[in-house]
Amino acid sequence: MRKKFSFASRLGATVVSLGLLAGVTACGSSDSAAPAAGTSPVAATDAWVKATGTDGTTASMTGAFMNLRNSGGSAVTVISATTDVADKVEIHETVNSPSGMAMQPKQGGLPIPAGASVTLKPGGDHIMLMGLKRTLAAGDEVKLTLTFDHGDPLTVTAPVKPFTGANESYHNHATPSGN
Repeated sequence: MRKKFSFASRLGATVVSLGLLAGVTACGSSDSAAPAAGTSPVAATDAWVKATGTDGTTASMTGAFMNLRNSGGSAVTVISATTDVADKVEIHETVNSPSGMAMQPKQGGLPIPAGASVTLKPGGDHIMLMGLKRTLAAGDEVKLTLTFDHGDPLTVTAPVKPFTGANESYHNHATPSGN
């Protein structure tokens, strides 16, 4: 003997099936705060690049600045950076030298402890853009890709801003030994 199902009972069974399917799908979704595979635990905020040529000259180098926050469970180190607006990019520190303050490449990169932040700023640690391919005017944007010792890069888009504070000069650099 064969049972007949009414349209209403079929509709009810379909609704129940769809509800169960939605519940199973929702349980399988991932909405966690942990970084996905292939993403950096480091986030950049307040990124900017110092404008060049604001005094009528064309500078061959400038600095990039930002806050970097490591939300990961272990320390990471920024080991390099690249951009298409400069021939060379280095991670720099500002140090005391016999002739005053000088900039030099930061040996070993820029460490960021687990759960901590570092600030790249004029007169301190910064990213140096050297051999600029063009003048960087206020309002332009510069893309920088930071590479970490853990291998996952971070691309940052930084607006170009005029800045006259700190009176830093990007024309005299110390050698890695401080000379």
